Amino acid sequence: MELDEIYLQTRPEHIAYIKFIFESYEAVGIIRTVDRKRAIIVLLAAPDFTEVAREILASLKREIPLNEIPRPAEMRDDWLMAELATPSTHRRS
Repeated sequence: MELDEIYLQTRPEHIAYIKFIFESYEAVGIIRTVDRKRAIIVLLAAPDFTEVAREILASLKREIPLNEIPRPAEMRDDWLMAELATPSTHRRS
C-alpha cells in the first residue's frame, strides 16, 4: 500500500497528543515517532486521505507548535519495515 509521508517537528510533550488526535480519525493516517530527542514524527497517510490529514494538521498548528520539515537525510528508505522486522521483547509468542 502506498502512503504519503509528512514529516513534522514539534515539542516532545506534544507527540502523544498528536498521535491521539490522528487515532481518533480512523483511517486518515498513522503517526510514527522518527526521533524522540528531536521530536520528529512522520504522518503516514493514504493518498485518498492526505488532504484531510493536512486539514487536521492545520488545525493542530493553531493549538501547538508544529512544523512540516523535509525528510531527515539520515533516514534509510526502508525505516518502517526495518523497525517492524526487529524482534521485540514486548511481542507475544
